[in-house]
Amino acid sequence: MNVIIVGGGHVGAHLASLLLSQGHQLKVIELHPHDNATGSHHLPAEIWLYGNGADPDILETAGIYKADVVAAVTGADETNLVITSLARFEFGVPRVVARVNHPDNAWLFTAQMGVDVALNQADLMAHLIAEQMSLGDMMTLLKLRKGEYALVEEKVHPTSLAANQAICDVDWPAECVLSAIIRRGQLIIPRGNVVIKPADEVLAVVHSAQVARLAALLGKSGD
Repeated sequence: MNVIIVGGGHVGAHLASLLLSQGHQLKVIELHPHDNATGSHHLPAEIWLYGNGADPDILETAGIYKADVVAAVTGADETNLVITSLARFEFGVPRVVARVNHPDNAWLFTAQMGVDVALNQADLMAHLIAEQMSLGDMMTLLKLRKGEYALVEEKVHPTSLAANQAICDVDWPAECVLSAIIRRGQLIIPRGNVVIKPADEVLAVVHSAQVARLAALLGKSGD
């Protein structure tokens, strides 16, 4: 995948380090030359391009016509929005991601501004805290389809509604598929006649709207 990251501060440099470790091709556009990002993240010098990432000429130099993804992660929301609009509407980049620095500006980061995914750190943190408080011991392992679905894991509580019940006898949420059961370190295929035991670790793919109901089935009864 060919990626252009605009903003070479700590966020952009860390993102570049992760993408490089996964074998992706990328360029990092940074307005001011500096040694901190390259030194602290051990990034190769050839991926850096110094200039204004909101300048179409700089974006063309970075190879934006070949880019699969552009990530605008500068510290200025107005700059990120200019970059996303250019990337989508001027250069036709398939996937555009933007960092939201100030939560009050989140309403601007929409498809109309060329943004596919807006990374609002304050909003993400609030949702994660609320989710963990409401779902007890359930752990979200992976978000799928922009968060519409999730791969989750929870240990079955001894008093849960599902404990000691065959899978086929449990009233599972409509958009929920059991992926696996781990029992004392052994993987069990979740067929209909398998009885769920206390302390089983259940892995499931579930729609975000049904996560709380699944947690209620597997968690402590009455929670």
